[in-house]
Amino acid sequence: MKAVFFQGKDYPLIVKDVATPRPTEKQVLVRLHYAGLNHRDIWIRTEQARHFPEGIILGSDGSGVIEEVGEEVDLHEEGQEVVINPSLKWGSNPVVQSDAFKILGFPDNGTFSEYIVISKDHVFDKPEHLSFEESAALPLSGLTAYRALFTKARLRPGEKVLVTGIGGGSALWVMMFALAFQARVYVTSGSASKLKKAMEMGAAGGYNYKEQDWAEKATKETGGFDVIVDSACGKQFNQLLSLALPGGRVVIFGRTAGNIPDITPEILFRKQLSVFGTTMGSRDEFLSMLDFVYKHKLRPVMAETFPLEKAEEALSSLEKDDRFGKIVLRISSYSNAGTT
Repeated sequence: MKAVFFQGKDYPLIVKDVATPRPTEKQVLVRLHYAGLNHRDIWIRTEQARHFPEGIILGSDGSGVIEEVGEEVDLHEEGQEVVINPSLKWGSNPVVQSDAFKILGFPDNGTFSEYIVISKDHVFDKPEHLSFEESAALPLSGLTAYRALFTKARLRPGEKVLVTGIGGGSALWVMMFALAFQARVYVTSGSASKLKKAMEMGAAGGYNYKEQDWAEKATKETGGFDVIVDSACGKQFNQLLSLALPGGRVVIFGRTAGNIPDITPEILFRKQLSVFGTTMGSRDEFLSMLDFVYKHKLRPVMAETFPLEKAEEALSSLEKDDRFGKIVLRISSYSNAGTT
């Protein structure tokens, strides 16, 4: 099978042929049709100082068909159209992941390949209304968004929600989930075109964070927000706290703008704010996320699709400021004929 390998931050990605793995006990072999890209793939490439001579297959998101099953897996599973849950070994505690927790795609081999062997517990029926391409854009960012919005923030219908950095996969899912839940959603971006696209999708308003007075403008127009979901952090985080209504909930799951330099404690206790950090989610949350997507017939916003062999180019596109939506890889072994 063909696969894309990461060897180290100073090495280009390489595509090479390797032996197709075979499933063992409680495992399945999935023939991947599409694989989704995430900023995690970029962080691995830029932050991992080690050299991996044999290479590691990147990629956390994937969709495809079960082609072979191992022992203790029903033979009727063969031929099932599936998406993969990349949140591995979460554990039994729904509040926090276990010490053994990891995300598919590093250090374990991931989805940038024609086939993957994975535990049967981590494959789920592909939502019927989604194509394979769309399904590959769902798992990591959808799960992250679902846990942030519903488990952590405990969103209630009618509340005002601010989603920062609209255009990325998780931020878009947060917006779409909140809109489907009858919340009033506002967004931020450094791009006027992204703000326009978000409002065309249903956002009530948008603010350009590059404008010095954007937070004051947002306060004047909205009065503040019940829930704020942020994937950037950085020096503007204190402005988000000022925008939170008394009793508001702020959820963070990213760091694209870097560390938070200073927080004034008084604003936290005076406004009775709750600040939550979150990472990925449990198996039950993944199932609930899939149910929510299917119930509301939600579809991801797609940006670009690249062939597997152009994974390097796809990752470069992921870093572009004008990207709006998910980028996926089309696996070369998959024929577009008969796409559902």
